Amino acid sequence: MRTTHTRLIVLLVSALLGENCYAEWKNPAERYMQEYKNHIDATCPVAQSDIKHFVYFARDREFIVDHPFLDSDRFSGAQIMYSWAQLEKSIGQYDFSIIEKDIAYLAGRNKKLFIQLQDATFHPKYKAVPAYLQTAEFEGGVVPQYDQDNKIEGWVAKRWNPKVQKRFVKLLAALGKQFDGRIEGINLQETAIGVSQEVDPEFTPKAYLASIKLIMSGLGHAFNQSTTLQYANFMPGEWLPWDDKGLLKSIYRHGEQIGVGLGAPDLMIRRKGQLNHALAMMHENQYKVPLGIAIQDGNYIGLTNSMTVQKMRDNIVPVLHSFASQFLKVDYMFWVNQAPYFEEDVLPCFSDNASQVRALEATRK
Repeated sequence: MRTTHTRLIVLLVSALLGENCYAEWKNPAERYMQEYKNHIDATCPVAQSDIKHFVYFARDREFIVDHPFLDSDRFSGAQIMYSWAQLEKSIGQYDFSIIEKDIAYLAGRNKKLFIQLQDATFHPKYKAVPAYLQTAEFEGGVVPQYDQDNKIEGWVAKRWNPKVQKRFVKLLAALGKQFDGRIEGINLQETAIGVSQEVDPEFTPKAYLASIKLIMSGLGHAFNQSTTLQYANFMPGEWLPWDDKGLLKSIYRHGEQIGVGLGAPDLMIRRKGQLNHALAMMHENQYKVPLGIAIQDGNYIGLTNSMTVQKMRDNIVPVLHSFASQFLKVDYMFWVNQAPYFEEDVLPCFSDNASQVRALEATRK
């Protein structure tokens, strides 16, 4: 009887301890899910700070002409995307005339250019690499990217192919020779790609990691004065925090070691994926290199890649700014020129005119 009684007590204590441990356990995948609440009281106009703000025009470079941001002292300039195919018409033959034109125009309005170099697309019809690369010599040069429904959503250069890497690093060197110190900065596109070994037998997460590091090093060697950034958001072959192979962390360590800045597209402050990857990388470490975050299509209403126009909506620009400045401690913010959100939400929040801000809020009620 005594033995049975003792066993019952042990089981009861164990159960109670188990319940307490369960109650205290916090899901590490949700550790930042409530962080946005610390910023919801932020209001317009956003405070002056050391953050440099740029307007992202993607490949719509013609829209910079007479754009309203040019009249705002709060914006340092424009971020424009140039594809590899635009800049290298044939092997070793570079044409940077459109970049020169944009630098000249922006300089005339006391603004700077930030280049985004495109080697990947998110549309099945478009490839961003030169035609010469899409040959047998370079094993086709590009591969399709697939979405979650196994449909082609775009194309990406074979960054992991040594021959493709060599040509891309040469492009970086040519850009650096002509523009280092003349532009505010240059960034490479995101590390996230929809590619697997089934798409290309050459591809492995390990080879891809090595290729990203090699290209980052090439970027750092090419530009010594202008800011450099690698957008590093997700890495194929892992999913944080549960399946952590150290891939994304390695990219961030490498950037810090070689002096290349780090950043990400899509400031998604309530989405677990972003919070556990790039945003966690920025928040949880200290960096000497610059950090940047992009607010891209859909982000103004808490989505990604959305062209939805919501007439009645909350303006989350001050929340996004507060989150990026206080939680991420970024040096650069890139605000997409998405209508109507940029002119209706962003510009008034960067205005020092209090009456303009009040007029904006009145239109929302």
